[in-house]
Amino acid sequence: MTVPLNIIDIKYFLDEDIGPGDITVAIIPEAAHALAEVVTREDMIMCGQAWFDAVFKYLDTNVTISWLVAEGEAVKKNTTLCKLSGSARGLLTGERTALNFLQLLSATATVARQYADAVAGTDCKVLDTRKTIPGLRNAQKYAVACGGCYNHRIGLYDGVLIKENHIMAAGSITKAIVMARLLTTVSVEVEVESMLELIEALAAKPDRIMLDNFSLDDLHAAVKLTASAIELEASGNIELDNIRSIAETGVDYISIGALTKHVKAVDLSMRIKLVS
Repeated sequence: MTVPLNIIDIKYFLDEDIGPGDITVAIIPEAAHALAEVVTREDMIMCGQAWFDAVFKYLDTNVTISWLVAEGEAVKKNTTLCKLSGSARGLLTGERTALNFLQLLSATATVARQYADAVAGTDCKVLDTRKTIPGLRNAQKYAVACGGCYNHRIGLYDGVLIKENHIMAAGSITKAIVMARLLTTVSVEVEVESMLELIEALAAKPDRIMLDNFSLDDLHAAVKLTASAIELEASGNIELDNIRSIAETGVDYISIGALTKHVKAVDLSMRIKLVS
């Protein structure tokens, strides 16, 4: 996935922090120059360099950033990630926003890598969901891909996902799928909660069926019943300790909200030294 970064986004996030101006940096001489480095305090997958760079470039076009690790690289704790040189005021003003991006996106990529590794060797792909931080969906979905997992639909506009409440409002699984086919040409997926619902969905021929909270026995049965005639996606109460057994049932995809919903920011530290 390419970096979904627009400089307008960076301005929005900086405006949120800076407002009419950074009052604290006024105590530092305007001409002061500084060096800085960012260090990780825990193991992580590197992600978010473009956002980090954009923050400082927006504040000071003369800042230089030298990355010592690559995007997507597995990094051990206490590793220096990058070194910076530029205006002391610019480095201090941008520090928090830049680190916020780096901490969140690296955390998302790190969790994604754990899940990707857990299903390695199977034919199953791990997907994210729309359970993202508002305003940061594209960034988090980029991080998921950076960590080795895959993106589900980006939003409500690029794929149909018919769930329980949609089915209730439409009247039935069949009616919902038929109406979706009449209205759009994008991929149509439907969620089912039982083998009976799976049989009904199969007859209506969506592009993919989501098996919600199916037991392992039912997942095996669903894979056998469909015989690769349609894509199957498992979802619901899936964690690192059970994802491998679910992937080995033969489902094509496993979707996990925790990839973006439950991330805990990576512990990073930025140390600045005044040189002039």
